[in-house]
Amino acid sequence: MTGSSFGKILKLSTWGESHGDAIGCVLDGVPSGIKISKDEIQKYLEKRKPGQSKFTTQRKEPDQVKILSGIFNGVTTGTPISLQIENIDKKSKDYSGIFDKFRPGHADYTYQEKFGIRDYRGGGRASARETAMRVAAGAIARKLLGKNVNIRGALVQIGEKKINRNNWNWKEVGKNPFFCPDKNAAKDWEIYLNNIRKAGSSVGAIIEIQATGIKVGLGEPIFDKIDALIAHAIMSIPAVKGVEIGLGFQSAESRGEENSDEIVSKKEKVSFKSNNSGGILGGITTGQDIVVRFAVKPTSSILIKQKTVNIKKENVKIQTKGRHDPCVGIRAVPIGEAMLALVLADNLLINSTRKK
Repeated sequence: MTGSSFGKILKLSTWGESHGDAIGCVLDGVPSGIKISKDEIQKYLEKRKPGQSKFTTQRKEPDQVKILSGIFNGVTTGTPISLQIENIDKKSKDYSGIFDKFRPGHADYTYQEKFGIRDYRGGGRASARETAMRVAAGAIARKLLGKNVNIRGALVQIGEKKINRNNWNWKEVGKNPFFCPDKNAAKDWEIYLNNIRKAGSSVGAIIEIQATGIKVGLGEPIFDKIDALIAHAIMSIPAVKGVEIGLGFQSAESRGEENSDEIVSKKEKVSFKSNNSGGILGGITTGQDIVVRFAVKPTSSILIKQKTVNIKKENVKIQTKGRHDPCVGIRAVPIGEAMLALVLADNLLINSTRKK
């Protein structure tokens, strides 16, 4: 199975399944001498872990990370960093009734057709459970980027409910279960999603990630443009169906003079009058804030009966049981942050190989 590794110099490989004994990763390419503690990794895992509210899956996983290699006395050694998280609260029996049926919207059918193996326990390798290791690795990537780089995300839309951008307040993100920067919207979302949850259904979401403190010059021309790499990273997150940078799809509605970010110089210091480009021009960072948004589809596992087929290709009906997120997009916020951190850190290392 290829496709379990990501990055060029800073290379992340993840392993494990949703209902296996553990999940883990190896992060190679981290320079020696970087101070990193278990607690610094754990604080980001706390943002992603399940069971923190009634609006996420009730699977109770402590997600306590173990550092197996690559860090000694709180400092990176320059060797591959291996991390592991045990799966504590797996309940594979919840899936025994659908062992021979393919869940609509899931990877069940395509994995069976490609590999000839049906791992019906949760989502197996395709499960969002794997993303915990991305968040852990992302914490280390943040350390490589340094204190001047700040990466943070927020939920800006859930179903058809959008935030009011005039109410945007980063301090509100940590005060509600939705990572929502608009406290008025968060109150509305609570009622809205509770009704969705009780109906046994689910909704999608849109997440916005911003990175500040990024220097000019990250990214390579043509195929390794920084926005292409970001799109690749974000689209690799389970359930993501769309990515946009800066003004994104709205730029199709604007005119050239409206979309172009005018450039000015004051005492030889260059700045831009707007940031429709999302901090990237020609695939290279401009020094402005990087702005990324991505759409997450509704959780496919719902309590409503649906039509599907079984492994014999017979028409059947299916009703998924077990513990699932009514909006999987909520926990995608820290995952999106981590993937952006990994791309930026990898490109920072690539830049460091250039001759001055």
